[in-house]
Amino acid sequence: MSETTANGQNGAAAPAGPTLTINAQYLRDLSFENPRAPESLLAQGPQPEVKIEVEVKGRQLNPTTFESVTSIKLEARQGEQVAFVVEADYAAVVTILNAPQDLIGALVLVETPRLTFPFIRNIIASATRDGGFPPLLINPIDFAEVQRRSAAAQGLTGTPPAANA
Repeated sequence: MSETTANGQNGAAAPAGPTLTINAQYLRDLSFENPRAPESLLAQGPQPEVKIEVEVKGRQLNPTTFESVTSIKLEARQGEQVAFVVEADYAAVVTILNAPQDLIGALVLVETPRLTFPFIRNIIASATRDGGFPPLLINPIDFAEVQRRSAAAQGLTGTPPAANA
């Protein structure tokens, strides 16, 4: 008599697909600068123009464990004056199992930042609020596009490379 598993196969488990598990996530670095305080807080000028830079880096910690670090730098200007600057690095340690080698880079450099983005967004909103400004709520980021631009700047094409750096 054969044993039927939950997947309906006799005696054999179905091959598992790729899995990504977040083991830990943490704020690695945070800087908030308000170079013109208190004048910047007293002046009622136009909404500041915000420039945002996003970078994601990954590194392999062991054969199945990786660190993904999302770096966001924001500079808000009111005219020619800098209102505030926020720099934040938010990281996650993830385990990736059953993934083909060509998919690992995308999981570390695109999928992990997509999952952790709400946390860094909240940290930045709190930092701007605590700095005396309205909370800055960053729009969702297309991390696949961030990686395409990064690869293009480095003269690479195709999907994100495996995170070995």
